This record gives sequence, C-alpha cells and structure tokens, in this order.
Amino acid sequence: MDSPWGEIAVADAHVHFFSHRFFAALADQKKATLDSIRTSLGWQLPPEDPERLASVWIEELDRHGVDKSVLIASIPGDQHSVLAAVQRFPKRFYGYAMVNPVAPDSIAEVQSALSSGFIRGLCFFPAMHRYSIQDDRVTVLLDLLAARPGTIAFVHCGVLSVGIRKKLGLPSLFDMRFSNPIDLHAVALRYPQIRFVVPHFGAGYFREALMLCDLCPNIYLDTSSSNSWMRYEEAHLDLRAVYRRALDVAGPRRLLFGTDSSFFPRGWNAQIFEAQTKALYEIGVTSETARQIFHDNLVSLAG
Repeated sequence: MDSPWGEIAVADAHVHFFSHRFFAALADQKKATLDSIRTSLGWQLPPEDPERLASVWIEELDRHGVDKSVLIASIPGDQHSVLAAVQRFPKRFYGYAMVNPVAPDSIAEVQSALSSGFIRGLCFFPAMHRYSIQDDRVTVLLDLLAARPGTIAFVHCGVLSVGIRKKLGLPSLFDMRFSNPIDLHAVALRYPQIRFVVPHFGAGYFREALMLCDLCPNIYLDTSSSNSWMRYEEAHLDLRAVYRRALDVAGPRRLLFGTDSSFFPRGWNAQIFEAQTKALYEIGVTSETARQIFHDNLVSLAG
C-alpha cells in the first residue's frame, strides 16, 4: 500500500466481522425485522453464508492493498462465522472469538473454538459483560489459552461505546468499574506465555496502559479507531504525541496497527490508515519501524 515511506505491506489487527448472525441477534433484541434494521442503519446486510461475507472482505482488502487482517466475532457464540471465514482464506485472516466468561457455556465454546486450530485469540470485554478480568471464571479460560502456545488474549479496556447499538436505540448497560488496564497487571504476570492485546491505546486509560506495557513485556497495544478518547486528556493529545509516548514506553515491536473496520458500504476504513501514517511520518519514524507497526508485528504475533 502507498504510504509516506513508499509501498508498505499492511496487516490490520482489528476488523469486526459483522456476520448475518450478528445482525439477526440485534434484530431479536430490537424485536424488529432484519429489513427494518437495515433501513435504520443505512448499511448493507451481509450474506447469510459467512464464506460469502469473507469473500466480500477479501475483495475489499485487495482493493486497498491490505495483506492480512484479524477478524473479530462481535458477539459471544459467533466464532463459527469467523471460523468459516478463516478456513476459507487461512492465509489472509486471523480469527478471534469473543467470549463472555460469566455465561454458563463459555468453557465449552472456548474449547471448541481453540480445538479448531483456526481461532488465534479470545476477546474479553469486561465492562460489556460486567466482570473483573481477575475473576476465577476468566482464569479457567486463560488456562485453556495458556495450554496452546501462540494464542492471544484481546482485552478491551477504557471507554466502550458500541455505535451500532446507539443507532438502533438499544441500551448498553456496561460497567466501567471493570475497564482499567491496571486490573490486567497481575493477570499478565501470572501468564507470561500469553500475549495480551489492549486495543485503542487503552481507550482513555493511556497512562495506565503505558504503565502496564512497562511492567509486562507480554502486553501489546493496538492503535485502532479514531482514538476519540484523546479529548479526555488535559494535555489535548494528538496522534503524534500518543505515538511518541507509546514508542518510548512499549517500543516499536509491541504496537499493532488496526482500523476497527466493521460494516459495509464503508468497508475498510482507509482514513484511519491515512491519519496514522501521517502522524508517524511527522514524528520521524523510519520505514523499518513503520513496517513493524503496520504489518510485521501482527504477522509475528498471530502468524
């Protein structure tokens, strides 16, 4: 892909796989039809077959010159959609399953997902599902991850706002008591063999995320989304300042570029790539470091 450093390979560490099953679950919660959901959102509904949706994403990534991407199941239990996509294009996609450790069937779902050999990571959303990352029910799932070398724990911290739920008028009864990256400190130390990814630079807990990176070498930050949490900072941070501090503390090998892309017709959010390449180029990052952040780190981590 074209960048300020010339052509560079790009691997996106954060793409939500909004499957047909995902939209059906929203329609059920809204007590509405899928067609009314489509009208309310103004988005395209995905095909029922997740392999067809995977093909749509491949065409979109090819159009932008994106080499690989993580596909995240956006509701617990939808790992089967992601699994079908990854099995169809194993050289292009890495699959992550969203889990809810407090759900009664979570252990069986995780065992099934990991045994497939195509799910590379588990996504934890403590504030969304209202549990502590230090909960014993999380520990059971991390034990399963730890038994499979090379797998990843993706832990959402900080502000959590699900735009699609806002658009549909659905409640988001999240609990930010469980959103501080510091809660992950003892867990990451207990599981040095697991690589933990915290998205959006900590999403408002930037200082805490950096402290976590400094103390735990198995913590990675993903850079995805518009990072609108920057408006909460007293110093009025911009992406340049965020990247300077993250590079100073975490170094170039623990930063993973991501867009937080999710729906069509928007598709892959190229504006995020343009904003982040611009910020990194303006602070004088070398082409080698750019390659690490935008491609090599994810491939090394999840490949």
